Formats: sequence, structure tokens, C-alpha cells
Amino acid sequence: MANTEQSKKRARQSEARYAVNKSRRSRIRTFLRKVEEAIASGNGEAAAAALKAAQPELARGVTKGVLHKNTVARKMSRLSSRVKAVVKA
Repeated sequence: MANTEQSKKRARQSEARYAVNKSRRSRIRTFLRKVEEAIASGNGEAAAAALKAAQPELARGVTKGVLHKNTVARKMSRLSSRVKAVVKA
């Protein structure tokens, strides 16, 4: 349990950041799910549009410190190659 004023404040700040980050992570996962669903349906145009909408959200996750830079780069790369395959087919 926090005893000093500063440690109490840090605990409050930590809870607030946790809520913001949780919301941000959830939003990113929703965008990723939309891309996955579009790929699964085989609709190339919808998949490309969903990926285009998801990319800024992923990048924002990096700048806000929610996700690691390389994790996002890997996800974008793999998703874009899968979308490209669906569009080609």
C-alpha cells in the first residue's frame, strides 16, 4: 500500500495510464480484427481498405508507447503481404 503522498499520486497516475493504454490496445485489436475478417472473406478491396485504416492506428500505438516498434512493423508487413495475396487472387 502506498504510504507517502508521492507514492499515492504515482499509484493514481498508474491507474489512469493503465486505463488509457487498455483502451488504446483494444482499439488497435479491433482494427486488426477487421483486417483479418476482410482477408478471411476473400474481399480484396475491403481488406485493402481495412489495412489502410489500421496502419495509422498501429503507428499511433508505437508513438504512444503501447506497442513496440518492431512488433508493429512485423504485423504491418505480414498483414500487407496477406492482403496483397487476397487482392491478387
